[in-house]
Amino acid sequence: MSNRKLIRPSLAEIKEQLTVRQPRNHKKPSPNDQTNAENFYYVKQMQNRTPMVVVLQDGETIKGVIEWYDKNSIKLNRPAEPNLLVLKHYIKYMYKENEDKEVD
Repeated sequence: MSNRKLIRPSLAEIKEQLTVRQPRNHKKPSPNDQTNAENFYYVKQMQNRTPMVVVLQDGETIKGVIEWYDKNSIKLNRPAEPNLLVLKHYIKYMYKENEDKEVD
């Protein structure tokens, strides 16, 4: 048997390796593109079956309950009329029907 010498790196060598490997550019991560606020709003209105008023870009109003939604459209369930699939880019804004204020 031969004697083998155990080779250990010095503490200075380890510190030097750690400082070299650390990134020098400490940037904060960019904020998320999606806040999920829109999804939360749609789900809440769907669960409560809230009557909604949807105002389109041309000023036309549509009343109904949101049945489902996806990235590009919403489906409105209307009691006395056919259901509608409305593309989101045609929607100017929407609000709850009970928030509709009548002008005297």
